[in-house]
Amino acid sequence: MYLRQGTFSYLPEFTDAEIAAQVRYALLNNWPVSIEYTDDPHPRNAYWEMWGLPLFDLDEPDGVLVELEACRRTFPRHYIRLLAYDATYGRQTTALSFLVQRPADEPGFLLTRSEGSDRRQIYGLHSYATRQRPGTRYGG
Repeated sequence: MYLRQGTFSYLPEFTDAEIAAQVRYALLNNWPVSIEYTDDPHPRNAYWEMWGLPLFDLDEPDGVLVELEACRRTFPRHYIRLLAYDATYGRQTTALSFLVQRPADEPGFLLTRSEGSDRRQIYGLHSYATRQRPGTRYGG
């Protein structure tokens, strides 16, 4: 299974040069960038672990790419995403979010269906990876 999450989820994987171009776009719009990682990419798991602090006051994407590479070295079997925040509305909103790393093997999700009152169908989505404890998922 190929996890589709974020702004560019239906495009091929980005190279580091393409990631730098997206980070440059975010920085030109005065959007601070942060790096997050997880081994549980369930669609409702919106709060991933943050790598360091959000990167404010940068002019070039080089600082983001250095932090991204450090995160990749530390978590080679995790999902990693970049987020850019827009504060023009007076609150922090996500303006850009996309995956920059995924595990080599993605086991996928189990879709369960049960019948509720009045024959209403209720669906559930469970990640196969969560059958193992955190830190050991994806061959860790």
